[in-house]
Amino acid sequence: GDSVTYGTGAGRGEDYPSRLALSTGWTVINAGIPGDTAGRARERIEPLLAEHSPSLVIVALGGNDFLRQRSPAVVKEDLRAIVQAVGSAGAVPALVAVPRLSLLRATVGALVDSPIYAELADEEDLVLVEGIFSEVLSDETLRADPIHPNAAGYRAFAAGLSGALREAGLAGD
Repeated sequence: GDSVTYGTGAGRGEDYPSRLALSTGWTVINAGIPGDTAGRARERIEPLLAEHSPSLVIVALGGNDFLRQRSPAVVKEDLRAIVQAVGSAGAVPALVAVPRLSLLRATVGALVDSPIYAELADEEDLVLVEGIFSEVLSDETLRADPIHPNAAGYRAFAAGLSGALREAGLAGD
């Protein structure tokens, strides 16, 4: 993950990985790095997999790529390499859809997911968590700034993520 996974915009322990750990009882490793791109995460995924041996990896990347105007096709291939590495390591990848860059939609609170996430999920038969991040960032009461949730936003994001993982059969009741 990137700064959103890290928890930028909220206090310590308010990030969505911490919230997810509380709601599921899982041990959750927060590997979010502010400013990270899918390309850089592609380079660091294998050492993280080797170090932690996870059973599930939540892949929530792309926002910084879009802000830097990287080609969506290139971002999609970086994400593909990440989810394939996760699968090869014996873990289940869960892909979180990130809003596509749109200043107009951000201004009016109507962000929508970039289509590359649904495409990749179909192509690779992945669990896709869609709509949640766009919904949180579309609600100004849930944002610390235009691209980061606040503590309430992270709680909403974690609740939506937990529900989506439960629905996909990846989280207990």
